[in-house]
Amino acid sequence: QVEYARQMVKNGSTSIGIKTKDGVLLGTVKISMPLAVTESYKKIYEIDEHVALVSSGSLADARELADMARVKAQINRITYGEPISVSSLTKHVCDRKHLVTQYAGVRPYGVGLLIGGLDKTGARLFETEPSGTMIEWKAQAIGRGAEKARNMLTKEYKDNLDMKSGAKLLLKILKASDKEAKPETTDMVFVSKEGIKRVSAKDIK
Repeated sequence: QVEYARQMVKNGSTSIGIKTKDGVLLGTVKISMPLAVTESYKKIYEIDEHVALVSSGSLADARELADMARVKAQINRITYGEPISVSSLTKHVCDRKHLVTQYAGVRPYGVGLLIGGLDKTGARLFETEPSGTMIEWKAQAIGRGAEKARNMLTKEYKDNLDMKSGAKLLLKILKASDKEAKPETTDMVFVSKEGIKRVSAKDIK
């Protein structure tokens, strides 16, 4: 079952996360459905002012986990009066993913997530797998173009990239690793101290 869920992630659109000196970039290839309402097939979710996630795999599973993560982040703010740490939030999502693998007859979540944000410790980027495994990265790719994208990231990623250089690299790698990646189908956000903002090709020229 978990192997089948992993295959769903591998068949999903390519998604990439890159840590920069000021924050985290998350980018993906949107599904091209001209008549669909954007909300119904989105891949990037704002979880709180300081953290977002991008998915590859089942859109419904991504939405469910994103909603759960938002609730956890809100409860943390109400209970402790401060934003949740990126690692605590990721662990919460992973615990949920792992839990459903323990029950016969319950399908594992067929979605991989890259969760990026800023907290007291600085910029953080985590990957969550369908099994509930949690890994921290400086840069990572998931989805159908992941292998090529990871090879390029290994060669071209540098520590302390600024937002513009990181965004250019992310776009370049998306285009090279996923044939569906075009200017109108790429979606990217930057999570920084100023919050979460969408990044367009115009912003990085």
